[in-house]
Amino acid sequence: MFKRNPRTWFRAGLEFFYPRGGWYRAARYVVHRIRRLPDPAHRISRGIAAGVFVCFTPFFGLHFVTAALIAWIIRGNVLAALLATFVGNPLTFPLIAELSLDLGSRLMHLPMDMHLPQVIEAFGRATHDIWHNFLALFTSEQADWHGVSRFWHRVLLPYLVGGLMPGLGAAFIAYGLSRPVITAYQKARIKRLKKRYDKRMAEQAARLAGEEPSARGLLRRGKGEGK
Repeated sequence: MFKRNPRTWFRAGLEFFYPRGGWYRAARYVVHRIRRLPDPAHRISRGIAAGVFVCFTPFFGLHFVTAALIAWIIRGNVLAALLATFVGNPLTFPLIAELSLDLGSRLMHLPMDMHLPQVIEAFGRATHDIWHNFLALFTSEQADWHGVSRFWHRVLLPYLVGGLMPGLGAAFIAYGLSRPVITAYQKARIKRLKKRYDKRMAEQAARLAGEEPSARGLLRRGKGEGK
């Protein structure tokens, strides 16, 4: 049998930014999976709203967990919430981050100087501080939290505050658009399944009706030979 070659780190990183088959195919797959979820339309739409909302939060790496938790709280479909986090992807995250940071900085009366390059730099310094301070527990080095503090006050909090309103707006829009579409799809699917079932039952009834005269003929022939 053919053996599949394991993916390299480079290949995995490349497919994160551009999935195999392209973004259109990936989006179609997500939509297909959401439409076929075995749950009422309102629960699936709630899950979609939860997943879309989470994409506007700065909890990177925890979007799946956060989306599942919110979906569970609002009694939405958890799997739909996980699939809906696809809205947050390398193509949309820069736009979401810029919008959330800009709005959050305005609301918190902070300088408007944090853009994507500065965010990446602040994140790198915060990560460096955390690692440095961890090593400082076992060495004579002094702990330094300036990078973490700057990231917290200039990136994380403004991002969180600024992402609430557009996140809620996008969630309500996603719910309003998805519910009638999913409802119509489920009704059409039930209709197709019922039509297929009725056709199968009709074919089975016709087959049984055709076999019944043959059975009667064999029975009469057997009686005649017995006489």
